[in-house]
Amino acid sequence: MEAQRKPRICCPSWRNFRKVVFRGAVYEAQDVLAEIDAVDVISPEARPGFALRDEAQKKLVWLDFTRVLPTLNPGLGAIRLDRNYDLFVAFCQNWTDLLALNAIKGWKGKCGTSVCWIDEMWAAWIPRYKNWIHLLDRFDHVAVTFKGSVGALEGALGRPCHWIPHAVDALRFTPYPDPPARVVDVYSIGRRWDGAHRALLDLAAKNGLLYVHDTTRLSDTDTLDDREHRDLVAALAKRSRLFVVAPAKMDTLDESLGQSELGSRYYEGTAAGAVLIGREPACDSARELFGWPDSVVAIAPDGSDAARVIAGLLRQPERMAGISRRNAREALLRHDWAYRWEKILSLAGLEPLPGLDARKDRLSELAERI
Repeated sequence: MEAQRKPRICCPSWRNFRKVVFRGAVYEAQDVLAEIDAVDVISPEARPGFALRDEAQKKLVWLDFTRVLPTLNPGLGAIRLDRNYDLFVAFCQNWTDLLALNAIKGWKGKCGTSVCWIDEMWAAWIPRYKNWIHLLDRFDHVAVTFKGSVGALEGALGRPCHWIPHAVDALRFTPYPDPPARVVDVYSIGRRWDGAHRALLDLAAKNGLLYVHDTTRLSDTDTLDDREHRDLVAALAKRSRLFVVAPAKMDTLDESLGQSELGSRYYEGTAAGAVLIGREPACDSARELFGWPDSVVAIAPDGSDAARVIAGLLRQPERMAGISRRNAREALLRHDWAYRWEKILSLAGLEPLPGLDARKDRLSELAERI
C-alpha cells in the first residue's frame, strides 16, 4: 500500500529497553496506531551501562536546577530521523519517557506537528516537575489520561492541555464473536486491597471458587514479550466471570493525594465482558466513561461484604449475563484505542486513513452481534 511505503507518523516506543509489565498497555496502543495508520515506530536500543545511567539521571534530575540534565541522552543508541513526517506522537507511560526522547535526534525539525500524550501524571506531582517540565514546551499539543490533572498541567505550562482517556485493544480482549467458557470465577491483576484479597482467598478455600491472582510483584517484573503478555491477560479476562477493579494507586494515596482516577483494569475487564467487582473511582470521568448500570458492582475494600455480594451475583446468572454483554458492547463502541487515536489525529489536523474506519467498522459489527 502507498500508506505503508510513505509513513506520515513517527511514534517512538521504549519497548526495547523498558519492559516492565505495567507498560504493556501503552505499547498495545502504539500497535493499534501502527495498524490503522501509516506509522514508523522508532525503538532505540540500550547501550552498555544504560540501566545505571538511566536510574542515576531519573534521581539527579530533581536536583539539577540548571535544567540541562533532562535534555541528555540517558545511554541509548542515538537515532537521527532521515525523512519528514506529518506528525510526531509520543505516548509516554510517565515523565521518565521524556528523557528517553533525547535519543531521537532532530525530531522537532522533521515533524510537522507534535503531540505528547502522558498516561500517568498526577496533579499533586506537577508542582514538583519544575526541573524537567520545560521538555513539554517542545510539543505543539500535550494530553493526559487523567482528567483531574488537566487543570494543574495547564497552570504549569501556561497553555491549554487536553484530556484523552486510557483505552484497550477491544478486539484483543472481547470474547466475541465466539465467547469461550468462563472457567475462572474471579480474576485479579496488580494492585489490590489486602482485606478484599483475603476474603477472596477464603471464598476460594471454602467454596472451591477458582481465584486467579498475582503471586509476585509484577510492577517490578519485565515481560519476555509485551504482546504475548497482553494476549495472556486478555485470554484469562475473557474466561473470567468476575474481574476485580479499584481506582488507580488506591493503596498509595500518599502519592496521588486523594486524586481518584480510572486505571487500565476497568477498560480490560469491561472489554472482556467480565462483571467488574470493586470500587468505582470518585471522579467525573468514571461516570462519563462507564455510566451504564452495573458497570462496577461494589464490594468493600476490607472484604467484609465480598462473600455476600459474590454469592448474590452467582445466584443471578441472567443478571450476570446481561452485565457481561453490556460491558463488552460498551467497550467495543467507546473504549478501543482507535477512538483515542482518532482524537489525536483531529488534534493534529490530520485526516484519518482508511485503516481507522475499517477498525471502527469491525468494532461496530461485533457490538451489533452481541
